[in-house]
Amino acid sequence: MGFAQEKLICKSAVITFEASVPSFEEVKATNNNVTLVLNPKTGEIASLALMKGFRFKVALMEEHFNENYVESDKYPKAIFKGKIQNFNVQNLTATPKNFNINGQLELHGKTVGISVLAKISQLNSGINLHADFSVNASDFDISIPAVVKNKVSNKINIQLSALLK
Repeated sequence: MGFAQEKLICKSAVITFEASVPSFEEVKATNNNVTLVLNPKTGEIASLALMKGFRFKVALMEEHFNENYVESDKYPKAIFKGKIQNFNVQNLTATPKNFNINGQLELHGKTVGISVLAKISQLNSGINLHADFSVNASDFDISIPAVVKNKVSNKINIQLSALLK
């Protein structure tokens, strides 16, 4: 199967993150407007999420997230740039295969190297990518106030889903 265009794009990738602590109110948000770009020839991948695009069940949590934690006015975006290791688009099938993605995540003015395990498959509608990974808020100088330290986890679990076309 040949690709006419050089890059595959998804403008509606979904990132969900959770920093919940057992027995306390859920700290979880979803952003449905994440952009993901893949160069199928090289395996290079990049993602952009606007911080104000994350939606929480509780409006007050959303306000605290934007104002106190990620400071969305000062740091409006999270950017990931990386490469899918040993990626060959010709080897993809409808059955998801595991790939390691290594790259740099820029968030809250800090850039941190991360390694992510992704499941990638080829569907009729495009290339499906799903990844689950964790980062520590403290690695990005995001401090959790003492008053909520026992209610918000420093370890942030992140899920990413995208259909690249």
